[in-house]
Amino acid sequence: MFDPHQPSAAPTVWSVGALCRAVADSLEARFNPVAVRGEITGFSRAASGHCYFSIKDAAGQIRCAMFRRAASGLSFTPRDGELVELRGRLGVYEQRGDLQLIVETLERAGQGALFEQFLRLKAQLEAEGLFDTARKRPLPVMPRGIGLVTSPGAAALHDVATALQRRVPHIPVVLAPALVQGVQAPASLVAALQQLYARAEQPRAGEPPIDVILLVRGGGSMEDLWGFNDEELARTIVQSPVPLVSGVGHETDFTIADFCADLRAPTPTAAAELVAQPRDAWLNALDQLEVRTQGSLERWLDKQGQRLDLAAQRLGRPSGNLAQQRLRCARLAQQVQHAALLQLKLETQNVQALEAGLMPGMQRALQQCRQGMEQLAHRLELLDPRRVLQRGYSLLTNSTGHAVTRVAEAPVGAALKVHLSDGSVDVTVTQPKLL
Repeated sequence: MFDPHQPSAAPTVWSVGALCRAVADSLEARFNPVAVRGEITGFSRAASGHCYFSIKDAAGQIRCAMFRRAASGLSFTPRDGELVELRGRLGVYEQRGDLQLIVETLERAGQGALFEQFLRLKAQLEAEGLFDTARKRPLPVMPRGIGLVTSPGAAALHDVATALQRRVPHIPVVLAPALVQGVQAPASLVAALQQLYARAEQPRAGEPPIDVILLVRGGGSMEDLWGFNDEELARTIVQSPVPLVSGVGHETDFTIADFCADLRAPTPTAAAELVAQPRDAWLNALDQLEVRTQGSLERWLDKQGQRLDLAAQRLGRPSGNLAQQRLRCARLAQQVQHAALLQLKLETQNVQALEAGLMPGMQRALQQCRQGMEQLAHRLELLDPRRVLQRGYSLLTNSTGHAVTRVAEAPVGAALKVHLSDGSVDVTVTQPKLL
C-alpha cells in the first residue's frame, strides 16, 4: 500500500546538456518528420540568409528556424499573419533549452496533400510494426555478393558502382533494373526486389549468393521520390530474406522505404560504402594478425626454452639428449612459422583471385558494347543515300532542292538537277512522258 510518509525513490540526476539531448532524441524518434499548419508570426531573415519565425494557432506556438539552403527554395515571401503549411524536423535548441522546428519546406496553406498522404501511410505501417527496430538486421561484414536495385540510366548506378569498385572490386554485384520515378515505378521496384529475393534464397549453380541488397535512387522532389512511398513496396521490403539498405534521395529526404529497410543511408554512395569494407582494411588486418601470431609464437618458444633449461639443470650431464630436444623444438618452431606465413599468403591470394575474376567479366561486357556499336554503325551506313547512287541510281531535284518523284512535277522547260554518285548535272525538261 502506498505510504505518503515514506520517501519516494530518488530521481536520476541529469546534467542540463544531457537532458536536452535526451529530450531531442525522444522527439526525433517519436515525431519526425512532421508537418504543421499555422500562422506565421515574428518572421525575420538574417544577413546569413537564415529565416527565424514562430508558427502559431489559437492553442499554441512553436519557434521555427529555416536555414539558408531551404529558404533559397521558397516560391513566395512569407509574411506575418499568413497561414502556411510547413514540413521539418522537431528538436531542441540546447543552448536555450527551447523546443524548435527546423523547417525544410514552407508553402501557403492548401498545398501539401502528398505529404499528408505520406504521414497517413507512415502512421498506418508504423502501427503494424513494419518500422520496429527489433526486426532490423545487422549488415554482413563481408558479403559474398551484393544485389542492387536502381535505374540503369540513373546517376545513382554510377555512384554506387564507383564506390564498390574502389572499395571491394572482388565482390560481385547483381543489378536488378527498375523504374525509380513515375506511376509504374512501385510495381517495377517490387518486381526487381522479388527477383533478387529468389536468387538470395536459392542461388543458381556457379553464381555467387546475395548477402545484402541496396535499393537506391538520387535526389529529387517529393513527387520524384513518390514511388518509394508505396504500401506494396513497403511490405515487399520487410519480406527481404537478407539485410536491405535504402539509399534514396539526399540526406534530408525521407521515404516509407527508408523506414522499412534494415538500414537507411543518406545517399546512394553512402549505401554502397556501408556494405563495402575496403579491401585494404582486410589486408591490414591480415598483417596485424601475422604480427600477433609471430609475437605469440616467439613468446611460446621462449617459454619452452626456459622449460628445457630447467630440465637440463635437473638432468645434469645428459647434454646430448638436451641438444636433441632443443633441435626438435627449433624444427617445430620453423614449421609453425612456415604454416602461419603460408596461411597468410593463401588468404592474400584468395583476395587477388577474386579481384582477377571480376576483370574478365567487365572486359566481356565492354567488348559486347563495342560489337553492338559496330553493328549499329554498319546498319546506319547501309541506309546512306550515296550507296544507292553508287549502284546506278540518281536523284532528281527541282530548283528549290525538293525531290521530283512524279512526271507532273517536271513540266516542259523546267530546270532540274540530276544527282549522281560523283556529282550532279543540270538539265532542262523537253518532253515529259508518262508510263
